[in-house]
Amino acid sequence: MKTMKDLAKQVFMNILTAAVTISFTACSSDEDLASTDNWSVQKCATRQQVQPERTVLVYMAGRNNLTNNENHVDFLKADLKEIKEGSKKLSDKDCMLVFVCRYLDDSSTETPWLARIWRGEVTDSVSVTDMGISKSDARACDPEVMEQVMRYAYDKYAATRDYGLVLWGHGTGWVMGQEVSSTRAYGLDNGNCIGNSGKWINVPTLKNILQKMPHMKFIMCDCCHMMCLEDLYELRHVTDYMIGSPAEIPGQGAPYDTILPAMFEKEMFYSSIIERYHTSVKGELPLSVVKMSEMDNVAQATAQALQSVKTDLGDGYADMTGIIHYGYDDNGSEHLDVHNFYYDAGDFMSRYASAADYQMWNEALARAVVMKRIGYKWDTIKKWDKFYTDFKMTEEKFHGVSMFVPQSPSTGNYNQYNDDIKQMEWFKLLANDL
Repeated sequence: MKTMKDLAKQVFMNILTAAVTISFTACSSDEDLASTDNWSVQKCATRQQVQPERTVLVYMAGRNNLTNNENHVDFLKADLKEIKEGSKKLSDKDCMLVFVCRYLDDSSTETPWLARIWRGEVTDSVSVTDMGISKSDARACDPEVMEQVMRYAYDKYAATRDYGLVLWGHGTGWVMGQEVSSTRAYGLDNGNCIGNSGKWINVPTLKNILQKMPHMKFIMCDCCHMMCLEDLYELRHVTDYMIGSPAEIPGQGAPYDTILPAMFEKEMFYSSIIERYHTSVKGELPLSVVKMSEMDNVAQATAQALQSVKTDLGDGYADMTGIIHYGYDDNGSEHLDVHNFYYDAGDFMSRYASAADYQMWNEALARAVVMKRIGYKWDTIKKWDKFYTDFKMTEEKFHGVSMFVPQSPSTGNYNQYNDDIKQMEWFKLLANDL
């Protein structure tokens, strides 16, 4: 017969077991939350967990044509499904977070929210309102909103080893306007109205936010044109590695179902990410990985190499005919070279720097670009056969990163670009050489 002490002990154990069961049970609507259509913010029981070794946040700026477009393709929803699938392969020490700012359908939005995804389920979720963000129109590209979301995410899910960040959305490299801008840079958030009142966040502003966060092991740019020397130099102190493409990327972006486990590998994570991404697009996308601690050396080598470029060009502008370009910025039906943009840095240097300076510069770049995969063509909003056949893509010419090269302000949009570049640290360092 059990004594009163035995009975008390049994009651305690029953209560403890029930508590543990609750803590390991996601909210009852997990299946709805993780379904294709019904991700939403609800109060969920937080799954009891060990402290993560690495925390990765996918920051999804999706209130734009990536969720609401004439083809009725919701790329954000598709990627959430992939994240759900990929999360099934994670361990207890891997923390996968998503911040979602999107349209629900053609006529409505939802309150932006943050959630942890673990083994295919939403184990915890919170709205921006519950994070203490009181703005009625909280935009993903508002610096105040971005800083508060990231601070909440990295504080609540503090890691014992390191952190990662994925910038999901639109990207236009370094091209910018003012702080929160109606022109370019990263993100694009059209707000609660579905239209063209878009705001972006500039890379210098993004840098200022990230400097306040834990140092990142990697930043992966699942957005166009971000692997340019200007952005890489600007962000060189906030992350160990930058991963992405110098070109336009396909609307579906990265294959999260396969690369998610790679994001949590301790050592060769970037190699696994690049290989799986490149395979998913059948090799039709240039990709690269840059070791950011080498960017100061790249900048110094660039300054030296540009001296021979200036000697070659004199007071004129470089003829960029035939040099690899990763963008074209005019909406006309006729191809004009003056609208080519984001030139391959090495293809330019190999043509205009002296042989010795190019070799010195290329060696410095090779120490920075620790991995690259060529793409002989890629998805673009422009017709490839008309706007991207004015150059030849080869392994020798392809260097994995782009670089701004000033052109005559009387051509294309270079009057704006020649001025915009002055806001970047890269220009301030090389102002006497560009």
